[in-house]
Amino acid sequence: MGFRFSLATILRLRESVEKREESALNSILLEISNLQRAIDELNIGITKRSERLQVEMKNSLEAKQMQLSLNEINAAVEWRRELLLMLEEMQQRKKEQMKQYRAAVRGRLMLTEMRAQQRKEYEQKQERTQQKFLDDIFASRKYSD
Repeated sequence: MGFRFSLATILRLRESVEKREESALNSILLEISNLQRAIDELNIGITKRSERLQVEMKNSLEAKQMQLSLNEINAAVEWRRELLLMLEEMQQRKKEQMKQYRAAVRGRLMLTEMRAQQRKEYEQKQERTQQKFLDDIFASRKYSD
């Protein structure tokens, strides 16, 4: 009879929970990356618009055009502020998800280690049983001769 781990079903459940938590964490990390990239792009856009406005102001810019440029810059700055708030929220979600993921890993590791220990004990017992069997065969040959 082969090795059977009595908690195999629970171990599979813990493995699936760990995978689910890892997937959720990866999703959050992807969202953080996307937000950071969007913020970086906005920073570049704001800088370019500001530099363009500075150049245009030196070349006698109409008030209407200047107001339009300022509105674009202000809208980009406001959007960046909103993205930074979203990023902060995602960073907090990441911390929480990391806690959940670590807990899931610990739960799975505990059962994995328990299974390894039980398997080791099973294999040692099997080896002792086989050795006893061989010893009995050897002893029965020795005494039967």
